[in-house]
Amino acid sequence: MYRILVCDDEKDIVSALTIYLESEGYEVIPCFNGQEAIDVLHEKSVHLVLLDIMMPVMDGMMTLRQIRTITNVPVIFLTAKGEDTDKVLGLTVGADDYITKPFNPVELLARVKSHLRRYMQLGGHATDEHTLRLGGIELNDDAKEAYLDGELINLTRTEYDILKFLMSHPGKVYRPAEIYSKVWNDVSIGNESTVAVHIRHLREKIEYDPANPRYLKAVWGRGYKMEGDDNEK
Repeated sequence: MYRILVCDDEKDIVSALTIYLESEGYEVIPCFNGQEAIDVLHEKSVHLVLLDIMMPVMDGMMTLRQIRTITNVPVIFLTAKGEDTDKVLGLTVGADDYITKPFNPVELLARVKSHLRRYMQLGGHATDEHTLRLGGIELNDDAKEAYLDGELINLTRTEYDILKFLMSHPGKVYRPAEIYSKVWNDVSIGNESTVAVHIRHLREKIEYDPANPRYLKAVWGRGYKMEGDDNEK
């Protein structure tokens, strides 16, 4: 049984997360501040940590830094909307992912399963020259397969090629004509709408909420980009 440490100063959130996780067969250790979490990690083996940022005694960022001196266990931040700077900093100093509150239980459980799978089967930080990863999206270019939070996504060849191209250049904005040229290997002459249609279908497959995309984003008047967090660049 996998053991998950849940750390948040809001008891209702800890209680809700405990219910969701235990219903999937996980053992949950509740904590209500960062110091409690660190004390537990010194005493027990944990397979994943769900960690709030804003907490008393020791906040999530300081807790994360201390966790990384103890273990490389996956850490998923629980963040409030508007904490964009903290999301970026957290990912920079060692967090593996984040979930924005109020969270979608289905998405939360999918992320947890994905990170546990990678940690247990791939050693947490394994990399492969034929694999691309961005947040919860993973491409296996040998098999031409795409996964979202560990689940296989059914993509067309064109959708796969668009996703691979944008994931290969995270954060960079490409005009529709540039995407067409790279993916179709042809000059774009009035084909921007074709790209837009494929982007829309691709979003429906890789986003939990296509209207508010986490990964595949439009930059008004410029084009499209892939990135692993909510911050516009």
